[in-house]
Amino acid sequence: LFNRVSLEEVLQWSQSFEKLITSKHGPMIYKIYLKTEHSDENLEFWLACEAYKKITSQRKRISMAKKLFTSYIQPQAPNEINIDSPARKAIIRNMQEPTQSCFDEAQRIIYMHMERDSYPRFLESKFYQKLKYSLQTNSN
Repeated sequence: LFNRVSLEEVLQWSQSFEKLITSKHGPMIYKIYLKTEHSDENLEFWLACEAYKKITSQRKRISMAKKLFTSYIQPQAPNEINIDSPARKAIIRNMQEPTQSCFDEAQRIIYMHMERDSYPRFLESKFYQKLKYSLQTNSN
């Protein structure tokens, strides 16, 4: 993974959180960093929501919605994410008839958490700085 990422891509990550999370290797490398902070469930949930929105089959959507709910949303879930009570209640209501957008608000909240909290720490981290440095040294 680390030997496939380019210096150009790594440098783009510092421009915006959007660039990091939508780049080719960014999400996987960011996830490795988040594990060190014990907050990789945020990224996992965000990526799962991206996949969820692409599901066209109602049967698959219901199954995936239940998985997302039991893994991330319900109280004491194994990977419980930090969202406010109204967002959680809205999802609980939507679980009867899960729509394509029923996790959108929770996903938006988690995106903001990552952008505000862990993303700036990621850019400052030794982890990111070392990666950047090793790529800069190799390209010279």
